[in-house]
Amino acid sequence: MAQPAEPYLPLPTTLDAITARWLTAALAPAHPGVVVERAEQVDIQHGTCTKLRLRLGLNAAGRAAGIPELVIVKGGFEPHSRAMHYMHGHEVHAYADVAPRSPLRVPRSWFAAYDEAARQGIIIMEDLVARGVRWCHPQRPLSPEAVAQRLSALAGHHAVSWGADMFAPGRPFAWASGLIEGFDRYGRELLTAEVWQGYVESARGAAASTRFHALGWMKAALGAMLALSHEVPRVLLHGDTHLGNCYEDIDGTPGFFDSQPHYGPALAEVAYHVTGALDAADRRAHERALVAHYCAEIARHGIRPPDLDEAMRQFGAFLAVGYCIFLVNAADFQPEAINTAYTARFSQAMLDHGTSALLGLDQLFFGTRV
Repeated sequence: MAQPAEPYLPLPTTLDAITARWLTAALAPAHPGVVVERAEQVDIQHGTCTKLRLRLGLNAAGRAAGIPELVIVKGGFEPHSRAMHYMHGHEVHAYADVAPRSPLRVPRSWFAAYDEAARQGIIIMEDLVARGVRWCHPQRPLSPEAVAQRLSALAGHHAVSWGADMFAPGRPFAWASGLIEGFDRYGRELLTAEVWQGYVESARGAAASTRFHALGWMKAALGAMLALSHEVPRVLLHGDTHLGNCYEDIDGTPGFFDSQPHYGPALAEVAYHVTGALDAADRRAHERALVAHYCAEIARHGIRPPDLDEAMRQFGAFLAVGYCIFLVNAADFQPEAINTAYTARFSQAMLDHGTSALLGLDQLFFGTRV
């Protein structure tokens, strides 16, 4: 009689608990007969989530299942991880529930699970370094042509849930929460004047227009974006398409990772990606054509997009999402140079688009000042 498989729960919360025995328990349910005979730590990358690169010794069943020698184990193994467990949960959903339904190119995974009791989420995924992909970087903006390719991919991803009521109870993405709702709640409940002022006085604050330095303006902008988000189409978003979460696969296909799936306005993700991925001069010259390209791609999937003027209105209004993210993004999660670069890009874009006016805030905060 076959022995029952060992349980993979509770999920480990320390790196030394990622043993060959636990890896076998995690991989065996989807790949019966797999045994990890040894697991050697190659290196560790600490950050918002920890990435542990392992070299596995696998039995014949493991090799036949296509599990490679080098894998990444990703999860919450840092001092801050229990407080940010929800991020690990979102990423588990990205691999377990979204990837099988979405055309986005993402890393392959062999295990993705969340443990509510342990406040931990772990993914066993392919090592993109071993695959040989080309990494994007926030301080190397993309060309407009490369951004157009990525917008085509995002349009295919958004089309999966556009108008399909996939967020209702019992539907595939019922677990998803609202992107703008989360930031609005953060602004009202957690973003204190002291924390905000510390970032305003930092290098990234110096890179932003003083028109966006008031905490009251930011909280009002979040509330206005929340109201607008209920008036426009909402889809399942990748959730964090900045360049640090993008790669180019060996066949040239644009790839995305580190997803934080939420539902939200499609044009909010377009604004976030275009503005973060392009140099400011290229954004000004090409953003309207890129938004038109995205709308055409959505139409190609059988969906009626907003007309271009309306799409640009939404694009301009939702720029404040990216500004809020990077002005207050902890230096533990992104180096100061990257936070500063992104803050500058979003601040300049908000000036170019008149984001305050689009959100109905100019009269309240600036009177008749132009």
